[in-house]
Amino acid sequence: MKLNELLDYTGQILQVARFKDYCPNGLQVEGRPEVGRLVTGVTASLAFLEAAREHGADMVMVHHGYFWRNEDARIVGVKQKRIKLLLDSGMSLAAYHLPLDAHPELGNNAQLGQKVGLILEGWTGEQDIIAYGRTAKDMTARMLCQRVSSVLNREALMLGPEDKVIRRVAWCTGGAQGYMEQAIALGVDAYISGEVSEQTLHLANEAGVVYIAAGHHATERYGIQALGEHLKNRFNLQHHYIEINNPV
Repeated sequence: MKLNELLDYTGQILQVARFKDYCPNGLQVEGRPEVGRLVTGVTASLAFLEAAREHGADMVMVHHGYFWRNEDARIVGVKQKRIKLLLDSGMSLAAYHLPLDAHPELGNNAQLGQKVGLILEGWTGEQDIIAYGRTAKDMTARMLCQRVSSVLNREALMLGPEDKVIRRVAWCTGGAQGYMEQAIALGVDAYISGEVSEQTLHLANEAGVVYIAAGHHATERYGIQALGEHLKNRFNLQHHYIEINNPV
């Protein structure tokens, strides 16, 4: 599979052009012109790149790549080690941030909703980044938190009234606690994201809307896996997902 053809297709299905993002989406570091073995992961950390090299990757594809807005542009320190490994190994790096969050089937939000058993009804917020819907059956906030914890295999943090009956839910993976007020405005009973901030507790208590923080990394594991499997099946690629655990 030619690298440029794979990138063109992926950019089209994720509708990369419609997003204003904090980083470049698509190819970030160019390697070999042919891709036979694709390795995916959440973040292009050094540990992930070393593992991908061991798996013989031609290309690595992640949710969190490099060259974020306002970061130091110099190729020094940690960034130098990561990019040197990529260049020395000939692996290409492609990253998809907001486009992967928002995709209605392969995206992080869509995949998390499916895993937890939420029924997706629509999208809202800037660039349609927040998913909303309902539970398959009424449950208490405590039950929903236990469900999320079980699915993600990590203990989620719940804020707000734990005995509240949950019917309507909004969710946005990763560091999306800042969308809590938009979730409240939707009239939901609970909002699920990855991280949590000090003010989130007060919003949950005062609005009576439950907040569940399930981990930035943990909530964003599934979109990149779904994308990798889609590309594997579409182009007959070898695909391997590498999990580098992160408790945050």
